[in-house]
Amino acid sequence: MQTSRRSVLKSLALVGTTATLGSAAFAGTAAAERTQWALVRVAHASPDAPNVDVYVNEQRVLADVPFKAVSDYLPLPVGTYTVKITAAGDEDTVAFNGDVTVERNVYTIAAIGELTEGTFRPLVLVDTLRRVRGKNARIRVVHASPDAPAVDVTVVDGAVTLFDGPAFGDVAEYIEVPAGSYDVQIRGDTAGNDGPVVGTFPVTLDRGDIYTVFAMGYLTPDDEPAANPFDLVVAVDRDARRPRRRPARRWLRRYQSDRKDDDDRDDKERDDHDEDDD
Repeated sequence: MQTSRRSVLKSLALVGTTATLGSAAFAGTAAAERTQWALVRVAHASPDAPNVDVYVNEQRVLADVPFKAVSDYLPLPVGTYTVKITAAGDEDTVAFNGDVTVERNVYTIAAIGELTEGTFRPLVLVDTLRRVRGKNARIRVVHASPDAPAVDVTVVDGAVTLFDGPAFGDVAEYIEVPAGSYDVQIRGDTAGNDGPVVGTFPVTLDRGDIYTVFAMGYLTPDDEPAANPFDLVVAVDRDARRPRRRPARRWLRRYQSDRKDDDDRDDKERDDHDEDDD
């Protein structure tokens, strides 16, 4: 299972197609919004969909993306784009075709739902790469298992609840937790967060890192159109020890600088408020 920090899915092999991002395919948008960029990655979380190709404005930018794969972040000029997702190598077999708008931010576009049920769709997540303070890590959960009910996510044999009740298609807000290794329990949602455990997954969270954990696959794969069992896929939003890959590095430095200024202003406002209380 792909559940621990060190067995996280590596970024897709982009087979040269990612070079098209920010090039001629987006020349008009780049000229209009020259200094405005987003970072965008794609996750394949639809358990009954085949490997897919992803097109942006009719230009293929990701090829042969398998289930559970999470791409690296790609820089993209802000704007509205026509995104098309097709079966790999078959542009005429379209799973999704629609407009997606990105602003100056960081996004994950997750393909969720089921082709066989007509519920396949992109789920657009707004990510945060703002630095994590102290000895903590930051984590959130995306419920992308179409046959699973709402769940509670617990650790320490249920003594600590991390996320209470996300249902299919929900994105739990980021929280900060002490870095370390955990046995993460996925439970059926109950008022006391003590429902039956449907799966336990070892997850290691490194200090300063930011993660998105996707619950993917089927709880009962034998009864479903694809034999992809329930699993957790841990994607690293920000690795505090690894420099960002070109070409996103310069953009990320600007992003982090802006967010650091925001953090410093927030800290000063809190300090001023505390002094006033005294």
